[in-house]
Amino acid sequence: MITRRNLLKIGGTAAMFAPFGGFTIDAAAAEGAPLFKFGIVADPQYAPVVPNLKLNRYYSNSLWKLSEAIEAFNQEDLRFVATLGDIIDRHWESYAHILPLYDKLKHERFFLLGNHDYDVAAEYLTSVVRTAGMEKAYYDFAGGGYRFIVLDGNDVSLFAPPKDDPRREIATKRLEYLKAKGAVNAQSWNGSLSDEQFAWLDKTIKTAQSAGEKVIVMGHYPIYPENEHNMWDSGRIVELLTASSNVVAYFNGHNHAGNFGEINGKYFVNFKGMVDTPATSAYSIVEIYDDRIEIRGFGREENRSLKIQSA
Repeated sequence: MITRRNLLKIGGTAAMFAPFGGFTIDAAAAEGAPLFKFGIVADPQYAPVVPNLKLNRYYSNSLWKLSEAIEAFNQEDLRFVATLGDIIDRHWESYAHILPLYDKLKHERFFLLGNHDYDVAAEYLTSVVRTAGMEKAYYDFAGGGYRFIVLDGNDVSLFAPPKDDPRREIATKRLEYLKAKGAVNAQSWNGSLSDEQFAWLDKTIKTAQSAGEKVIVMGHYPIYPENEHNMWDSGRIVELLTASSNVVAYFNGHNHAGNFGEINGKYFVNFKGMVDTPATSAYSIVEIYDDRIEIRGFGREENRSLKIQSA
């Protein structure tokens, strides 16, 4: 878990990884090897409950699927592993079952939270972030010439803020507005960024640009292409990312079927849900090269090769 003992500072200011050790970036590139690699898991969505056959979700099977993924990750020289939300499906006690599996992971791990991570009793809502070992629900970290920005799409939603939090009222108004427009993503199980978080995102991208860093943004909710699972405020986020020359990609989960889009060399990759199907998992290893991103998919996840556009 992320703790103060890690060589990482999380919060509204820039954060830095401990240096990627063992090689220089130029030497690695000259040898044709990736600059660095990391693992991705989307939507384990574990719960000790019977499968939902209609949705093809096998909640308890995510324990062995995640264990299998961690074993595969441990065979690779990865800089970190990121889980793109929905660690659990429901019930507070589910965290005690699945989080210990990550203790077997040899690499740094990062979490972000999804809508199902808040499907717990009201008295536990303010403890979700801390239980996942996170200092804050949105943050950034850097290494290898990249800044990774982790978003909290539950910030303004109908389920994550505590009952009397004013963000719930804002969420109600945003959802009503989208429903009036007939928006396909006007769903109660989606969420959005607060204006404060959106301003932080803008500032963090600009700070990374000044530092000569490329940016990969990670969130639970998709933002492009248009889909019923997209964040309520996906439009303004897409506009910001596509207008920023140093942004390379946006990675997310939430839509378990997966999805993919591209706008002017910016890639939007929706990773498939691990929880789906009884016997086939889904996870990925992402390889960063100087000129491209290679995604190696396992199980249901597919391989992709994404060319990095010159700034």
